[in-house]
Amino acid sequence: MKKRKMGLVMSLVLATGTMLAACGSDDGKKDEGASKESSKFKVAMVTDIGGVDDRSFNQSSWEGLKAFGKENNFTEKKEYTYLQSKSDADYTTNLTQLSRQNYNLVFGVGYLLQNSIEEVAALRPDTNFAIIDAVAKGDNVASITFKEQIGSFLVGVIAGKTTKTNKVGFVGGMDSELIKKFESGFIAGVKTVNPKAEVVIQYAGGFGAPEKGQAIANTLYSSGADIIYHAAGGTGLGVFKAATDLKKQDPSKEIYVIGVDRDQYDEGAVEVKGKQENITLTSMVKRVDVAVQDISKKAMNNEFPGGENVEYGLEENAIAISEHTDHVSEEALKAVDEYITKIKAGEIEVPKTKAEYEAMGF
Repeated sequence: MKKRKMGLVMSLVLATGTMLAACGSDDGKKDEGASKESSKFKVAMVTDIGGVDDRSFNQSSWEGLKAFGKENNFTEKKEYTYLQSKSDADYTTNLTQLSRQNYNLVFGVGYLLQNSIEEVAALRPDTNFAIIDAVAKGDNVASITFKEQIGSFLVGVIAGKTTKTNKVGFVGGMDSELIKKFESGFIAGVKTVNPKAEVVIQYAGGFGAPEKGQAIANTLYSSGADIIYHAAGGTGLGVFKAATDLKKQDPSKEIYVIGVDRDQYDEGAVEVKGKQENITLTSMVKRVDVAVQDISKKAMNNEFPGGENVEYGLEENAIAISEHTDHVSEEALKAVDEYITKIKAGEIEVPKTKAEYEAMGF
């Protein structure tokens, strides 16, 4: 009797399975293909309002994602893609959209996306998220941070050794805890090698306003600054515009810009009286692409660091100065190497905040 009941149950299960398969596909091949497709790892990113071609932070992130896709023979817009945010209101919408499209890992590029990442991650627990430049809550969220203060210290050393007016500028995007790391490290680097130098600080109030960056830079240069370091994303492109325009007007003017995030040497290219010149002194290279590739690999290999803060610095080759140092003296480059050694050895603690900088007693 028990045998007959078991046989009946098995028949019903098989019949139900057959009916479900028939509903999903005409010949079973479509389901097989869908299953195979869904098993392939997919990764995407959402930019902040600076845009994917900001030639800075977002672009570096996208370059890392493209390199990861190429390494794994992925197809763009299929296994890896991005959505560009035009305003703050797009963050949550874009993150949700990519999660619903079954991307296994979604990056939020920039600390401005932190609230949206936390909100969407809580609602979409089966998707992994990563936030760059912020520490967010969530077991399915990896936080990616960098030791920007160290890279900023190193370019500060170069600025302090290079300035002839003993006046340099710093242009920040948003006055925030993150950008204060850039500011504090930079001032410390300048003052360490040149205590007499003055560092003038200006904030633009946003990362996507090149015209504002240009206006601030013009003011700083006209007040005697000969070097400006920007940590302002797309706004920083305006700093380059100001410097290249001034160089065209007065070829004898020795003014420079220090780039950020990527090697921004190309942004400093300018033609002066038929001759190609460049006003980029150096760049603080923050290898967001290295971090994006690393976290993507971890996620694909089921080693996603959910709930953790992963910090990248000198040791991971994620913080450096650019290779283009045409206008940097051998003395300054030697000083950079010396300070890298001291920082790695723990002999110098580079400040991350204004309070830590002030405690250094400059």
